[in-house]
Amino acid sequence: MHKESFVMGVAGVLLGLLGGWIIGSQQVPGSSSGPARVTQSAQAAPPPGQSQQGAAPALDENRVAQLRSQAEREARNAEVRAQLGNVYFDGERFDEAARWYLAALEINPKDVNISTDLGIAYYYTNQPDRALEQFERSLALDPGHSKTLLNVGVVRAWGKQDLEGAAKAWQRVIDVAPNSEEARRAKQGLEGIRAAHPDAGRGGSGAKPDGSSN
Repeated sequence: MHKESFVMGVAGVLLGLLGGWIIGSQQVPGSSSGPARVTQSAQAAPPPGQSQQGAAPALDENRVAQLRSQAEREARNAEVRAQLGNVYFDGERFDEAARWYLAALEINPKDVNISTDLGIAYYYTNQPDRALEQFERSLALDPGHSKTLLNVGVVRAWGKQDLEGAAKAWQRVIDVAPNSEEARRAKQGLEGIRAAHPDAGRGGSGAKPDGSSN
């Protein structure tokens, strides 16, 4: 009960802070630039269970056809498969996005950005545990990957109602990339959490109010 009260007490603050966050490394919708990399980003949709304002963006069918044709010709091209994932993600077709990110990872399993994008796609298909598992794979490749750490916090806060875990992830972002945009967003999230729970993410016993260890 204590945990539930705590979550409800800061939920409004977090929703206000996180609603427009940048999450992941997809292309900006409508961009004609090359393969999506960590230097490009797409704005996150609302968390699972929250409807977006207006209709879902239309899928770029011409771009999908072009990329599918290229993927059929180039069986070992991970980048074109990641781009297909990006197009489906931009069209909010998250199941298809996940399928193509996974196909890209099968070719290039060490691409941390694709790995994290796959985790984000899992999150938007209401699979927070699977998203966190994928983020762990990303962090095994790059323990200080700031976008992955930021997303761990988002999924823990929204997908798992684990604000202590979210605070720890966001504090880690600040520690590893203090001057980054991710750190700025992490600081905002921490301020919202710590307004109600000053010790969140600072260490201590590490136990949840409900006694769980994760």
